[in-house]
Amino acid sequence: MNHLQPVHPGNTAQLAEHLRRSATSGTRLIIGLAGPPGAGKSTIAEGLSRHLGQECAIVPMDGFHLANTIIEGTELRERKGAIDTFDVGGYLSLLARLRLNEEDVVYAPTYRRGLEEPIAASIAVPKSIGIVITEGNYLLADVGPWGRVRSYLDEAWFVELPSETRMSRLIQRHVDSGMDPAAAEAWAQGPDEANARYVESTKASADLIIKYP
Repeated sequence: MNHLQPVHPGNTAQLAEHLRRSATSGTRLIIGLAGPPGAGKSTIAEGLSRHLGQECAIVPMDGFHLANTIIEGTELRERKGAIDTFDVGGYLSLLARLRLNEEDVVYAPTYRRGLEEPIAASIAVPKSIGIVITEGNYLLADVGPWGRVRSYLDEAWFVELPSETRMSRLIQRHVDSGMDPAAAEAWAQGPDEANARYVESTKASADLIIKYP
């Protein structure tokens, strides 16, 4: 599926069928969903998973956020969510293990909103899983070791959402996680928007654009 013509996000059944056809017996398919904060990557991944059922596992890049104990008291705390506030080495190691598929089960971390911390070994990916969907902001970044992420992905899709809607979603997400509305808006328009502009600059290397009208 190599084209950049936008696909409507409601077509998750069609996209899931494409993945099912692309997965060959004995070979694991790894699909990356990239896009700016609040674009709907997790929603798309969950939609695909509903159609694919037991064939699929979702492994978020967000599980590799640096823990608050690491960034507290540093300038990284004010930029949490930026590309250098993730353990890219750990993420690459996980992708390599998922690609090799030699272990009975690979355990991956997730990120707990509200707690705002990664949780280790909270997603189980058995050897039998034929399709892995990994989603995150920086899957198409080409700076430093991030440039190696793309080599582990069979396809990379980019999710877009109109900026006004995306901003509203982000603000509500931060409020739901415990921020007061003013702080939530400031964070969404500050660090989140800076990250979004960078992520948007990486979309040219995507195989497919999933775009909300």
